[in-house]
Amino acid sequence: MGIILLSTFSWLALGQVSGAIDRIDVFSGLKSRPEKTSKALNYLLVGSDTREGLTKEQQKLLRVGSTKTAAGARSDTMLLVHISKARDKAMIISIPRDSLVTVPAHTSMDGKSQIGATQAKINAAFAWGGAPLLIQTFEAKSNLKIDHYIEVSFAGFAGIVDAIGGIQVCTKRDIDDPNSHLVLPAGVHTLNGIESLKYVRTRDFDGMGDLGRMQRQQQFMSAVLRKATSTGVLLNPIKLVNFFNATVASLKTDSTLNQDDLLTLAKQMKNLSPGKVRTLTIPLGNTNARVAGLGSVVTWDSVLAPELFQRLRDDLPIVDEVTPSPSASSTSTPKVTIVDKFKTRTADEDPCGALK
Repeated sequence: MGIILLSTFSWLALGQVSGAIDRIDVFSGLKSRPEKTSKALNYLLVGSDTREGLTKEQQKLLRVGSTKTAAGARSDTMLLVHISKARDKAMIISIPRDSLVTVPAHTSMDGKSQIGATQAKINAAFAWGGAPLLIQTFEAKSNLKIDHYIEVSFAGFAGIVDAIGGIQVCTKRDIDDPNSHLVLPAGVHTLNGIESLKYVRTRDFDGMGDLGRMQRQQQFMSAVLRKATSTGVLLNPIKLVNFFNATVASLKTDSTLNQDDLLTLAKQMKNLSPGKVRTLTIPLGNTNARVAGLGSVVTWDSVLAPELFQRLRDDLPIVDEVTPSPSASSTSTPKVTIVDKFKTRTADEDPCGALK
C-alpha cells in the first residue's frame, strides 16, 4: 500500500511540470500518406546536432564549435519508436543515417527553386527540408505512417540525462575516439549529460562506424528506460518533475503533440517494464553498397524490412512464439520456440551483464 501511495503522489507531482513544448508544423504539407491500420503510435525521434542551447563550457567539453562555426542542424540520430495500441509494448528501431532512399521532389531551403525526386542518403532529407521532408521520405520508403515527431538537441539530451542523475553504461572494450573525444576504459561507468552525448556519438574506435554507434545508442536508450522507470525516479517526486521539466524544455515536437498528450502517454506507460521494450535496427541488406555520386550507402533487406514495417502497421508481434503440435503419444507440454528473425534485444538486457 505504501508503494501505491508513493507512486500516486509521484504522478500527482507531474502537475508541477512547467514550461512549454516548442512545437513545429511538420505534417500540413504532406500528401499521399500511408494509411493507418491500427491504433498503435509511431514516433519519429531525431537527434539534431544543432549547437543551440550549449554553453561555452559545454561546447569546449564536446569540442563541437558554436552556432557560428557550425550553423544549422543535421540529423545525428534517427529512431522509430513504435508503441502498441494497448500501450504495453514498445519497439525502438534504429534508422541508419546512410540508408539509401528516394527523396521526393521538394522546394529548396531558400525557397527559390524546385528540386526533383533524387536518390540520396536519408539524413540528406533532413538537411534539405527539415522534419517535413524527412517524414515524407521515410513514409514513402517504409509505407508506415508517422503519428508524431520529436526532435532533441545536443543541449536537451544532456539536460535530460543530468535530470535523472546520470546513466550507467558498460563497455566491453576500451574506448578512445579521436572525433567524439570520448575516453573510457572497459567496464561500468556512470556518465553525466555531456559524457553521455559523447558516448552516443562515438563511432571511430572499433571499425564498425555507424552500425557500432547504433548498437551503443540502443544500449543507451535501454539504460535510460531502466533508470527512468526505476523506483529511484518514479517514487521521487522532485526527480520525476525535474525529469519531465528537462524533457519538455528540450523538445521540438509536431504541432499536434502537446504537454498533456505526453503526460497522458507517460501515465498509460508507467507500468511498461524494460522487458517489454525491444530495440533493433531496420533489417539491412548491404552495409557498404556503392552508388555513383553518393559513395558508400546502406541498403535495407528487401524481404525482412517490408515484413517488419507490415508487422508494425498491423501492430503484430515482431518476435514469434512457435508451439509445435503435440503428438498423440506425448504427455508433456510442447516446448515453445522463440523465433527472433529481426535480431532484437529487450531493454532489460545490457552488454556486459553487469549493470545494476
